Amino acid sequence: MNTSLYWADGYLTKRRTAEAAIQMIRSGQRIFIGSACGEPQALVRALNDVGGQLTGVEIVRLMSFETPAMAALSGKAEMFSRNIRNIYLGAAKAGSMIPNRRFVTPLNMSEVPDLFLSRKLPIDVALIQTSLPDDFGWMSLGVSVDVTLAAASSADRVIAQVNPRMPRVLGHSFIHMNDVDAVVEHEEELVTVPPQPLSDAALLIGEHIARLIEDGATLQIGLDAASQAVLRALADKNDLGIHSQYITDDIMHLYSMGIITNRKKGLNEGKIVASAAIGSANLYEFINDNPAVDFYPSNYVNDPYIISQHHRMVSMNTARAIDLTGQVTAETSARTYFTGISGIPDFVRGSRRAVEGKSILILMSTSEDGSQSRIVPNLDDAASVVSRGDVQYIVSEYGVVNLFGKSLQERAMAMIEIAHPDFRQQLFDAAKEKGLIGTDRSLGEAVRAVYPVWMEEVMETGGISVTIRPSKPVDDRRIQEHYYGLEKEDVLSRFFHEKTIFGRSVTEERSKTDYIKDLTILALVGEFGFGRVVAVGESRYLSELNMSEVAFSVNRKYQGKGIARRIMAKLATAAKENGIAGLVAYTELHNKKMINLFKSLPYPVKSQYVSEGLKLECRFEESVQQPPAEAATE
Repeated sequence: MNTSLYWADGYLTKRRTAEAAIQMIRSGQRIFIGSACGEPQALVRALNDVGGQLTGVEIVRLMSFETPAMAALSGKAEMFSRNIRNIYLGAAKAGSMIPNRRFVTPLNMSEVPDLFLSRKLPIDVALIQTSLPDDFGWMSLGVSVDVTLAAASSADRVIAQVNPRMPRVLGHSFIHMNDVDAVVEHEEELVTVPPQPLSDAALLIGEHIARLIEDGATLQIGLDAASQAVLRALADKNDLGIHSQYITDDIMHLYSMGIITNRKKGLNEGKIVASAAIGSANLYEFINDNPAVDFYPSNYVNDPYIISQHHRMVSMNTARAIDLTGQVTAETSARTYFTGISGIPDFVRGSRRAVEGKSILILMSTSEDGSQSRIVPNLDDAASVVSRGDVQYIVSEYGVVNLFGKSLQERAMAMIEIAHPDFRQQLFDAAKEKGLIGTDRSLGEAVRAVYPVWMEEVMETGGISVTIRPSKPVDDRRIQEHYYGLEKEDVLSRFFHEKTIFGRSVTEERSKTDYIKDLTILALVGEFGFGRVVAVGESRYLSELNMSEVAFSVNRKYQGKGIARRIMAKLATAAKENGIAGLVAYTELHNKKMINLFKSLPYPVKSQYVSEGLKLECRFEESVQQPPAEAATE
């Protein structure tokens, strides 16, 4: 091309109709088409109209939402000996991709730009869409920078659809007019994507994940409905940041609410950093010339080293299926916008390397119609996107587990715990057959139990954060360690006799409850998934009395800190809500701590001497008269 001309003069000489510009393409060439919502639709339509004039071409695309023109182009691929090389699949119409499945190119997103720039996959022609040129001849790639900038920079020929509706996005999103070979002026609406409907399961997942995200965290969010539900659950957070492959409408909304400030990212502070935007016309208006938004290519945004430099980096992506050992696959589905190797491994590894970072994978427990479990014994021939060695947090609508550092048996039990109740026994039996779970294990009441998230609480006491929550099947070893760590006197107070062996039958009874008739509440200190049990409160249903018997054990170091009172209050609340008439406890006559703990409830307590020692009893239908406000403050 002639670069000696003033760019504006060159612009005039390079103007073409879409049809004339496409005539510059020759048979046998490799053509890159701008991805996602940056698809140059006028150019794709013109390419489609060429019909049989071009044969043997290979079309390379990163992601497509299957616009009518793109779908038609894909449909004619076989007819005209064309290949459609997909690096990153779109999921609008999964069925249309099946004929070209063999051309899918598994590649981490961070590596795609260098594949083009190194000419290992040479691009002959790049079809892109840009904003209007500014006064200096620079045009922004707008809503889709990701790998498009690398494709355009390395292509032998660049054809640009210049669209006045394309936003001018700051950062590393620009290509100069002198580097473009043909300009097609065509104004049209950009591709937009409506928000996914949020299911009850997605909303539950959002609530679970919100508990894992701290103020000041930097987030990467996938495009699926469940990830967007997470964003909607973050309204009470502060100073969140965004470093993500894509920016969406929900990110825009959180920014407008002041939840996202980007002030504590640790890198590119004050900026939302992304590679592309996928959403509504309002979103595209929001990013236009917005100094708070910078777009960078994928070899920067998805670089695990760059990701790891952010403060409290949290990545959230959706899995299609996960096996009992933690291997993850992500395939096209109606619930997700996209699939493929994509950027998931980049962000999983980068976020885990960050200081206080977390990698979270989201999983709907069943298929769309509920007929199949998305937690499976093994992945069979499905591609593993995240290896079992990289996986960390996994969240379904039934709870959260942390698989990092867990044995295969612990992983299998954890995955069964968050599976849909209809499939737990089936998965448990399969795990036994595969040797992942010991033959002596059982699920007990946990096979149908639904974990009561509302009972979770974090309390601060003496400068220590203590998590109080119901027990889970994965807690049996922690409970066992707690009992072994008790002082001899505390063991005697809890079990009424000397006890030095705490076998699996003891701990399983307390870790596998139905959360309705029987309930165990734990107090833990330490990181989620690695917390140490410091207190155990148990409630066992006495059917003949419609009462629940409670018992407690608290590590000596954590006694006198109000932990047992919190647990007692939760046990009473749960029992009352489940139609149980009251509580009963047996203790030694001199155990003033247990007596005072029982009397801390707002119900009259009856004491009775029995052979076991002292019996304490209260009924929920009775309540203690509260003292006047004046007396209560004295």
